[in-house]
Amino acid sequence: MRTVYVNGEYLPEDQGKVSIFDRGFLMADAVYEVTSVLGGKLIDFPGHCARLSRSLSELDMANPVTDDELLGIHRELVARNDIDEGLVYLQVTRGNPGDRDFAFPDPDETPSTIVLFTQDKPGLGGDTAARKGNKVISIDDIRWGRRDIKTVQLLYPSMGKMMAKKAGADDAWLVEDGFVTEGTSNNAYIVKGNKIITRALSRDILHGITRAAVLRFAREAQMDVEERSFTIDEAKQADEAFTTSASAFVMPVVEIDGVQLGDGTAGPLALRLREIYLDESRKAAV
Repeated sequence: MRTVYVNGEYLPEDQGKVSIFDRGFLMADAVYEVTSVLGGKLIDFPGHCARLSRSLSELDMANPVTDDELLGIHRELVARNDIDEGLVYLQVTRGNPGDRDFAFPDPDETPSTIVLFTQDKPGLGGDTAARKGNKVISIDDIRWGRRDIKTVQLLYPSMGKMMAKKAGADDAWLVEDGFVTEGTSNNAYIVKGNKIITRALSRDILHGITRAAVLRFAREAQMDVEERSFTIDEAKQADEAFTTSASAFVMPVVEIDGVQLGDGTAGPLALRLREIYLDESRKAAV
């Protein structure tokens, strides 16, 4: 049985409980992060800490732990659950004010709730799924306007995943005003003439931690990167496409709305970027 962390306590998972009055449950008033574990070490941990702090700040939500305390909790859970390859999920909510109300509770009177748990994912760092690549469909982006804050408001992305599944695909790319914003749980990229094209950072997309690392590595490898919006039609004519996320790293896309990209196999640039990202991230893991 897994050990989980709830408000300062390490508990068996069947004893980890949060109040029905917690605002994360009632209002989706919560933020989260997911950190990958490879070789028993945490990938891109400083970036996840920085984004967590930013998300909390944007929502005027109190951070119940320091970065050092958070690192200790992550490491303890990885050790207790014997995770070699997997994920650590972290969620912070505005807490339990004792009743339901739209108004925020006083943070001095209502402490934040913090929950962490691990997910064991043997083979996470392998490349079987990446070499197969993903098929995606396009759907309208009808989410709220602050996608840069990593909140737990994930109903529409979940619906998008199910739309893709129903269509025989793996994922969906979200489209707003004719342009791709991002995937349901990842940042989106196309490759044309060896140029990597991805939407620039704004409130419209999540500021991906893996995105930042991959683009840095791409530039260090002298790859051409252009941060701009692109359409689904442009994507269908691309040489390659891929997504990035903390749980799938760099994932090639081989088909968009039924249109095969290239020869229908994972593109060489995406696979090379995945290799570079995993090599460098393992070296820097904590």
